Amino acid sequence: MSEATLNKAIFFDRDGTLNVDTGYVHDWDRFEWIPGAREAIKLSNKCGYLVFVVTNQSGIGRGYYNEDAVHRLHAQMNADLEEIDAHIDGFAFCPHHPAEAQPEYLKKCSCRKPAPGMLLKLIEEWQIDPAQSVMIGDNDTDVAAATAANVLGHLFVEGNLHDFLTPLINSPD
Repeated sequence: MSEATLNKAIFFDRDGTLNVDTGYVHDWDRFEWIPGAREAIKLSNKCGYLVFVVTNQSGIGRGYYNEDAVHRLHAQMNADLEEIDAHIDGFAFCPHHPAEAQPEYLKKCSCRKPAPGMLLKLIEEWQIDPAQSVMIGDNDTDVAAATAANVLGHLFVEGNLHDFLTPLINSPD
């Protein structure tokens, strides 16, 4: 496949980047968007980027909630984004933990950030050009996963996500 036909993407971490991280957020009642997060997603859509969430979810492995709860929360995020004509194209999450998890989730895997597995899988499935793509996260492990996937990673620690993202992406305007 030629480079011209590859897609560009924005990969967002979830907890602490798109939503306030209050610890093991898994239902809509506990979900609160980071300031500017919805607008950052809409800007990404407008600028022709595919938008993905890549999130470690060890709360599943620890038995705090199940995978269905995460799927429901992600569906609700997209339903909320529809109100402003925005959307997330796909979600990837890692339920594993190498030290603190129930037996079926207790392992060191290639998908838990800082490993790049979630990004690499999305890059392959969606025919994404890593060189045209960006990862935004609130932890050094997010940036490390991006680097390992040949995607430019940026650390977002506070403020308005839309304002943070705007100078980092190529706008058609």
